Amino acid sequence: MIDNGKEPYPLFSTWRRLLLDLLLLSSGGVIFAVGVNSILVPRQFAIGGIAGLSLIVNKFLPALNLGLLYLLINLPLFVTAWMVVGRRFFYYSLLGTTLLSLAIALVHWQIPLDDPLLSAILAGLLCGAGAGICLRSSGSQGGLDILSVVLLKRFAINIGSTVLAVNLAVLLLVALFYTLAAVLYTLVALYVSARVLALVVTGLSQRKAVLIISPRWREITGEILRDGLRGATILEGRSAHTGRIEQIIYTVVGLTELGKLKRLVIGIDPNAFVVVSDTQEVIDQRIGNQPQW
Repeated sequence: MIDNGKEPYPLFSTWRRLLLDLLLLSSGGVIFAVGVNSILVPRQFAIGGIAGLSLIVNKFLPALNLGLLYLLINLPLFVTAWMVVGRRFFYYSLLGTTLLSLAIALVHWQIPLDDPLLSAILAGLLCGAGAGICLRSSGSQGGLDILSVVLLKRFAINIGSTVLAVNLAVLLLVALFYTLAAVLYTLVALYVSARVLALVVTGLSQRKAVLIISPRWREITGEILRDGLRGATILEGRSAHTGRIEQIIYTVVGLTELGKLKRLVIGIDPNAFVVVSDTQEVIDQRIGNQPQW
């Protein structure tokens, strides 16, 4: 929650960041719109997310306009975004939703692809990439993306997992109005979309936690600290086998630096014991990978 209504981030930090956010939101919206208009709609695949939920409500309450339903369901999500994530995410998500709506209205490209399975995979790639690119900005495309960010902020639930779980739940409900084949192809598209979205959001910014045990720990630590870009912590442990006190190096590196670190360690001590593990999120000025929002 935001304490005392104070916003931890300004609406935009620099003009360069503002232009980058606009580029990410607009390009992500166009890519997502291509997946919807060029594949999902022509193929008559089922629809997940907030749009699918709106469709279900509209089936039972046909007097309510579908667009109005979509807005009403989105409204509490945007209020939650303001309260939990912050005003910057709120405003940029409003902008992202608007740009996506414009893209869906204006972008109608033809994709000459006849195979329904390949169409489902391509739709998942496009929609996942489009949504992920928008989440790399300071906002989102609204709807399910907001719910995913809120759950990540409050409960550290992976964005891709939230998107997949909610889409599957909605798909089970909308399955009543589609053929079994359309539902199964949609399931493929939703799975691919969730995986691609998670990959784009984390991407090469994923961090690895590394534990190193070596009698030459001083040399290894010195090489790790040499460039000043990485830090390291020395932990003390006791070997259960020999009873000796061991010095353990703990460090966090980017995915692209992992190979270099392993070569560095092996070059100094080929018999070093090294453990590499994934991290959910790292908060730090130098090595942190926390998102813009």
